[in-house]
Amino acid sequence: MESDFILYLQGAAITTGVAFVFTLIAFIFKWGFRFRLVGITGFMAVLTVGIFGLSLGLFSYTDVPGAVPFNVVYDNGGSQVVIKLPPTVTESEVEASLRKASADLSSYGRLGGANQTMTIRARTVIHPEEGVSKPLYLGKVQRSGSEQENPSPEIFSSNFSELPDRTNS
Repeated sequence: MESDFILYLQGAAITTGVAFVFTLIAFIFKWGFRFRLVGITGFMAVLTVGIFGLSLGLFSYTDVPGAVPFNVVYDNGGSQVVIKLPPTVTESEVEASLRKASADLSSYGRLGGANQTMTIRARTVIHPEEGVSKPLYLGKVQRSGSEQENPSPEIFSSNFSELPDRTNS
């Protein structure tokens, strides 16, 4: 479980236990608001179970050595995804990042069948002049529903010459 979910789960479980104890005390002493405490306890129990369910694996990401952090900048929910990489990226980092994006973003239900193809493109934004931004595509990977293991990314090597020189930084 992720450490944040463990903390939330512990807090919710403790709060649920405290609410349950107060509810029992309210019934023993026949306090007028005892039925409100039943509702609060039930609600807290539902929240605790929900947090536990989320902690079981809401997000599962693949660890690919050499991949750089990326942002999804376009996703039509089906066959087209564009990820943004930093302009200081290398060809090997683009390949690893495309493999990671392919593993993280694709699923059988995304395309509705085994014969459709999802295309993930990697791009960065360069600034050839002041005030001008230009998207620069660095590679792509295509993944079909039937080909779930090890898709081979296509790297656009000629576009790397347009990236800013890193030696001056």
